[in-house]
Amino acid sequence: MIKTSLLLSILVFSFSSFFSVQCIRFHDYAKYSKFLTFSQISLPPSSAPEAAAPSPSYNDNDNSSISSSAVFNVQSYGAIGDDVADDTQAFKMAWDSACQVESATILVPKGFSFMIESTIFTGPCKPNLVLKIDGTIMPPDGPKLWPRNYSKRQWLVFYRINGMSMQGGGLINGRGEKWWDLPCKPNHKGTNGTIDNGTCDSPVAMRFFMCSNITVKDLKVQNSPQFHFRFDNCQNIHIDYLHIKSPSLSPNTDGIHIENTNDVKIYNSIIANGDDCVSIGAGCYNVDIRNITCGPSHGISIGSLGIHNSRACVSNITVTDSVIKHSDNGVRIKTWQGGSGSVSQVTFNNIHMDTVRNPIIIDQYYCLTKSCANQTSAVNINNIVYTNIRGTYDIRSPAMHFACSDSVPCTNLTLSGIELLPAQGSFMKNPFCWNAYGDWEALITPPASCLLEGMPELVVSSEGARC
Repeated sequence: MIKTSLLLSILVFSFSSFFSVQCIRFHDYAKYSKFLTFSQISLPPSSAPEAAAPSPSYNDNDNSSISSSAVFNVQSYGAIGDDVADDTQAFKMAWDSACQVESATILVPKGFSFMIESTIFTGPCKPNLVLKIDGTIMPPDGPKLWPRNYSKRQWLVFYRINGMSMQGGGLINGRGEKWWDLPCKPNHKGTNGTIDNGTCDSPVAMRFFMCSNITVKDLKVQNSPQFHFRFDNCQNIHIDYLHIKSPSLSPNTDGIHIENTNDVKIYNSIIANGDDCVSIGAGCYNVDIRNITCGPSHGISIGSLGIHNSRACVSNITVTDSVIKHSDNGVRIKTWQGGSGSVSQVTFNNIHMDTVRNPIIIDQYYCLTKSCANQTSAVNINNIVYTNIRGTYDIRSPAMHFACSDSVPCTNLTLSGIELLPAQGSFMKNPFCWNAYGDWEALITPPASCLLEGMPELVVSSEGARC
């Protein structure tokens, strides 16, 4: 078994920030408004259902649904579950035992709250392992109580697991409040009113690294210090009936982030947080997101991509039958200048917007400071489809915003069935387009007449866009 301290050092790496501050090099364009007679907004798709009711708990004397030989109750290994005692070793021993048994269940019983320090649960394990969380699990309460020699970038890590289900009606409580208030976090003011500086390391609550055939379902997750779930170098991930919640101003608390991960299904979930509900990083393909209720949040995002002149490839992404409400963005693609690679074969379909500031946005000038240099290379964005996107938008921004690279235009953008109306008043800002090529139906609202027809004369080189 690989020692925890060694694995912690192996898995530590720098996370890209996903704060909402943007630096877009805008070009001059005409600003004008129209008065339009609006048609009735279509009804939104059905909201995602609430997370499933808590499952019954099991103990050594109640094995009506699980064979007693396959149940590994953490309390049988010394876990206390009183919010205070360190139950880390009990969880590790239960994991090590269950890992050697096919179809084993690690039980976190209902009615108890277990405190666990930063830990890596390693595989490979026998097939069909179940981590059944009926109670509550939580980390130490804030950075001051975090063990000094432990990584502050992750809490619970699942490493090289093939075939596991994490489920139950319990709660994963990230206890992120004291992390969000660190001096370096956005909007934090020092005693004299100035912005303080400091370390920004904050733990991801649940990280899966090099895992496959993973199911996460029927759980409530709240208040992660940073991302709630992160999947790196994984495949065949199925997320269903998840309820993620943290305050709208909690920084960098993406609900679900995936990176270099493929064949992902995210269904029937409710996410409200301080960053993207779902963020899709480089190296992801075959991702299906459906029946998600998202917001307040920063929306559902592809990116950011291409940071530090890196190559990023994302393809075959579908977001459908979902609701985005009271969010800074709706469906967004964001890339840094200087990157390469491509985003292609993306469909956003049947999405209801409720008071969203940027319902449809492509931002190829993404920047977290005011000093990002202009660069000629960019991630190529092509074959993006927007269909049946309806609802209301915050009038501070236009309903559609396509800020594409000067040298690498966005191509083959297709818009149909769009009806986005101001949440207040009757005047509508026209969509913003820069170097964006595509087609739109004559009856979409507002009209996307700023889109350029056909294809650009000079297209990105095959080398820069190749994935």
